[in-house]
Amino acid sequence: MVVRRRAVFLVLLLLLVAPQLHAAERSRAEAEKVAARVLEHAIVIDTHEDTPQMLLDNGYDLADPASPYMVSIPKLRQGHVGGAFFSIWVDVKWPRATLIQRALDLIDAVDEQVARHSDTLGFATTADDIERLHREGKIAILMGLEGGHIIRDDLRVLDTYYRLGVRYMTLTHTANTDWADSSAGKPQANGLTDFGRQVVAQMNRLGMMVDISHVSDQTFYAALAASKAPVIASHSSCRALSNQKRNMSDDMIRALAKNGGIIQINFFSAFLDPDYAAALKKAGPQIDAAVAAARKAYARKGRQLPWREEQRIGMKIAAGIPAPPLERVADHIDHAVQVGGVDHVGIGSDFDGIESAPQGLEDVSKIPNLVVELARRGYSDEDLEKILGGNLLRVMRQVEEVSRQIRNEK
Repeated sequence: MVVRRRAVFLVLLLLLVAPQLHAAERSRAEAEKVAARVLEHAIVIDTHEDTPQMLLDNGYDLADPASPYMVSIPKLRQGHVGGAFFSIWVDVKWPRATLIQRALDLIDAVDEQVARHSDTLGFATTADDIERLHREGKIAILMGLEGGHIIRDDLRVLDTYYRLGVRYMTLTHTANTDWADSSAGKPQANGLTDFGRQVVAQMNRLGMMVDISHVSDQTFYAALAASKAPVIASHSSCRALSNQKRNMSDDMIRALAKNGGIIQINFFSAFLDPDYAAALKKAGPQIDAAVAAARKAYARKGRQLPWREEQRIGMKIAAGIPAPPLERVADHIDHAVQVGGVDHVGIGSDFDGIESAPQGLEDVSKIPNLVVELARRGYSDEDLEKILGGNLLRVMRQVEEVSRQIRNEK
C-alpha cells in the first residue's frame, strides 16, 4: 500500500514539474480571437526573405499591388509583419571577381526601395530600431548576408557589410568556404578553421548575428563553441520531422537553446514534409533536364541562365506536387518548442527563395493563418509574441550587448 501511494505521489509530482508544451486546444473561433488580439500589438519578424534578387534583376517594386512574388508591401501589411530580413544572397557559382559587386548591388536595391517607400518602410539595424518603427506604423527592413563566401576571406569586407546595415551572416551557403563546411559539401574544415573562428570573433565584435543555417553539423558545433553571443538559424526546420541535412537535429536544437539562440522555422515544403521531399526528389531528373535545356538555349544567345529563371522552371514542375498543409509548419514549431523551449523558436520563411510553400502559407500575407493554428493549439498570447518576433529581438539585444562589452574591453 505504501509503495502504491509513493507511486501515485511520484506521478503527480512529475505532472506538476514536467514542462508543458502549451495549454489545452481552443476552438477555431476562439483561436481566431486570440490571433487577432496578438497581431494587434505583436512585432512579427521574418528572418529570411529572398526578394532582393527580384528588386535588382527584374526591376520589381515592393509596392506593386499585383505582385507575382511572395513578398510585397501590401502582402507584408496583410501579414501583420513588423520586421523583415532581406537576404543578400549571391550564388556560390557567381564569378569571384564580381562577387562583392553583386552583393553591393543587392544592398543598393534594398536601400532604394526603403527610400522610395519611406512612408511605409524604415531601415533598421538594431532591436530598438525595429520597435521604434513599429510604433511609427512602419515595416522595419533589415538585411542578412547569405553565405560566407561573399566576404572573399577578408574581414575588412565583413566590416563593410556591417557598416552598410547587414546584421547577420550565414557562415556558408550550398558549398564549403575555405574556412567552414556546408551541409551540402564534403567535410574539409571539419568545423571551422582558425580563420573561421576569426570570422565569428569579428562578427561578435561588430554585433552581427552568427547564422548557422546551411552549415554542416560539425561547423554548427564549432560556431557555438567560438561565439560569445547567441547564435541563430535564420531559416531551418526540424530534422526529426523531415530528415534533411539542412534541418537541425534535436541535439542541435538543444545546444542552440543552451547557447541562448533561436531556430527560425523554414517554410519550404521539402524541409517540412518527408512525403513532399520524396516526391520532389523523384521529380529531380525532370527538373535537371529542363534546367539543362534552358541553359543551352541561353548559351546559344551568349547569355547565362538567370537564377530566377532556373527557380521558375523548378517551381513549374514542383507545382504538380501537392504542397503540405500549413499545419506542418506548426508541427515543426511545436517540436522545436518541446525540444528547445518556447524562448528559442521563431519564423524564417525563406519566401521568394523556395519552390513550394505550404497550403495556406503561400506568401507573407498568410502568416495570420499560422498564428490562428498556433493559437488553436493552445499557445498563450505571451508565447505567440515570443515566437513571432520577441525571441529574435531578445537575441539581437544580447548580440548588441556582447559587442559593446568586447569593444569596451579594448
